[in-house]
Amino acid sequence: MKVIFVILLLLSYGLTSHAQNLERGKEINGTCAGCHGEFGQGGKKGEYPRIAGQRVGHLVEQLLAFRLRSRMNLPMFPYTQERELSDADIQDVSAYLASVELPTKWPEFKTDDDALTRLTAMEKVMIIPRAPGNLENGGHIYQQDCALCHAPDGLGKRKFPRLVGQYSSYLKKQMDAFVAGERPHDEEGKVGVLNKLKEQDLQDLLAYLTLIQSGPQ
Repeated sequence: MKVIFVILLLLSYGLTSHAQNLERGKEINGTCAGCHGEFGQGGKKGEYPRIAGQRVGHLVEQLLAFRLRSRMNLPMFPYTQERELSDADIQDVSAYLASVELPTKWPEFKTDDDALTRLTAMEKVMIIPRAPGNLENGGHIYQQDCALCHAPDGLGKRKFPRLVGQYSSYLKKQMDAFVAGERPHDEEGKVGVLNKLKEQDLQDLLAYLTLIQSGPQ
C-alpha cells in the first residue's frame, strides 16, 4: 500500500512544468480560510493548524494524502478530490501558502500608515505562547533527533514540515498520533523516533520550539 501511495504521490507531485500561479492559489485559499484563517494562521487554539509559511512539498504531500485517504481526515477528504482541487490547484495553493509570512514580532509603523495598514499588519502577527518544559533537554533532543529533517531552526526542509510557529496543541496531538501509530511518521512501520521518548521529553520539545519561534522568518 505504501509503495502504491508513493508512486501516486510522485506522479501527482511531478508537475514541474506547471508554472505556479500565486494569484490562483490566493483565490483557492478563500475556501481554506474558513477553517485555517485568511492568512493561513489556523484557529481555535490549534484545532486548525497554521499552514502559512509551511513547506510547499509538505503541503502538496498532505493534500494528496487526504485525497488518497492514506492520512484520514474526513473534513479534508471532499475538498481534496480532483473535481474540487486539481493537481495544478494543489500546487498553486501550496505555493501561495508557503509564501505567506506571519511575523513573530510586533510591527513598527510609519507615522503616515493608515488604520487599515496597521490593522492588517497586526492581524498577521503570530506569537505562540511559551510552552512549559526543560529547554535544555528539549533543545538537545530536537537537535539530535529532529533537526536533520526539520532543520536546526525548525523551518523544515523539502517535504518535511515547518514546526516552529505551529500551535503547541496541534503539534502535541500529532506527536500522540505518531506514537500511537495512528499517523505514519517518516519511518517504516509504526515505531519511530518519537516512540523512544518519554512524555516529558515531548513536552520539553514543545517548550524548545516555542523558544526558537522568533528566529528568521
